[in-house]
Amino acid sequence: MSLNRAISKFGNAKILVIGDIILDQFIWGSVDRISPEAPVPVVKVTSESFMPGGATNVANNIHALGGKAYICGIVGNDNWGNILKEELAKRSIDIEGLVLDGGRPTTLKTRVIAHHQQVVRIDREKEAHIDDNFLESIITFVREKISEVDAILIEDYGKGVVTPALLQAIIPLAKEHGKIVTIDPKEEHLSYYKGVTVITPNHHEAANAVGLGRFNLERDLEKVGHELLNRLESEAVLVTLGEHGMCLFEKSKKPFRIPTVAREVFDVSGAGDTVISALTLALVSGANMRDAAVISNCAAGIVVGKVGVAVVTQDELRKGIERWKP
Repeated sequence: MSLNRAISKFGNAKILVIGDIILDQFIWGSVDRISPEAPVPVVKVTSESFMPGGATNVANNIHALGGKAYICGIVGNDNWGNILKEELAKRSIDIEGLVLDGGRPTTLKTRVIAHHQQVVRIDREKEAHIDDNFLESIITFVREKISEVDAILIEDYGKGVVTPALLQAIIPLAKEHGKIVTIDPKEEHLSYYKGVTVITPNHHEAANAVGLGRFNLERDLEKVGHELLNRLESEAVLVTLGEHGMCLFEKSKKPFRIPTVAREVFDVSGAGDTVISALTLALVSGANMRDAAVISNCAAGIVVGKVGVAVVTQDELRKGIERWKP
């Protein structure tokens, strides 16, 4: 299947995204002096904006690329949760799977940006594992929705939603229904993900996950990739390498290196979300693992050229594919 043919089928894809729900707040401004109180810049605020983040940024990426996204996770009973739901509604993202937890706040990441540069990030969150009753609500929703979707995408930011109990319920359920399961992982949770279709760690996460402190790209990459593949018993491991592109590991196949297509890098915020979104859409749309990895690499190369947590459109991706030279 050609890359463009797979992209043309994105509109038929239905993906259930499960994971940590985050609201991204951006405070935009300018700097022309240093504070007399401390050696820090004084940011004169000019505007403020909000974007879906974490698992909801993945859903937003799927929507921007033409797919249908269903989001499932925990939000607080607070103003940030209301803003996030409004942002998702604007994008026609299904929020039926959002579970309200009055005992924890909606995770909020505030980025202060001046002259296209991030000055500081402020995180407001609670990272404890979700309570059993909320866990059961998520599992119940997945059981009800799984026959309607083509894949389950797990977005693990380590905020307490993705737990062993959750995955022990969801992964077998997905296999029973013949569904693809893709994971954007948290390195500390490696043991949780056994038996999934594909996992997408960056090279730091991959190296740390197998206990390798220092990572040399040329010396250690193959060892790390194959070890993860064997440990997880997954169909594939796609290791993202920043400015060096990606490397795909599949059972009984040689590693497949993919060079980066990024022309300029302004902001890597959310790049991993774009990778997992495009990869999952491509697999659901009939692409083989290598072609899906190439498509996701092109999508990531586009999004890092934008400021802030951004998304890629289908038209942008098609143009990116045209520029890609194997």
